[in-house]
Parts: sequence; C-alpha cells; structure tokens
Amino acid sequence: MEFLVDMVTTVPDGTTEDAVADIRAREAQRSRELTAQGALLRLWRPPLAPGEWRTWGLFSAPDETRLEQALASMPLRVWRQDTVTPLSPHPNDPGTGGAR
Repeated sequence: MEFLVDMVTTVPDGTTEDAVADIRAREAQRSRELTAQGALLRLWRPPLAPGEWRTWGLFSAPDETRLEQALASMPLRVWRQDTVTPLSPHPNDPGTGGAR
C-alpha cells in the first residue's frame, strides 16, 4: 500500500541550533535508510507559511502498522505531528497503464 503522510514539525521553544542540526542530520540518515528499504518513495515541500516546517511524504508499507513503525523510527517524530492518508489506485492512473 502507498500512504501520503503530511508531516508538521514543531521545534520546542528553547531548543538549541545544535540540537536542531543534530536531529535533522539523523533524520536525513534515517530517510536514506527508509528509501533503501523501499519504505520512503518521495518527499515534497508544500508552500509554507513563515516559520512553518512541513513535509509531504509518499511511503510504501504492507499495512498501517508497518507504516507506523517506519514513521516512529524517524528522529524528528519526537517533534512531529503526522497525518496519514492511505492511497488506493485510480483506474485512470497514467503510471499504471490504466488510462486510455
């Protein structure tokens, strides 16, 4: 299954720049690992309001339990609120050869 995940991160007040840089570096490494495992397919940056920290991700997992395991393994999850939308194939999806 594929899932669209809207990830909104809120860094706690008083967090040092060094702490933010460290967790972002660990998040980047974990994202690379999830990509290599086939769990993380794409990331996008939607239009952002000033100071907003938000990402849309396309994930693949056998079910929502496995997706949650992948999301929970990401370091930024401690500061992040995730909204998960399960996706199902569309009969006219040009990526699957269904559109005619």
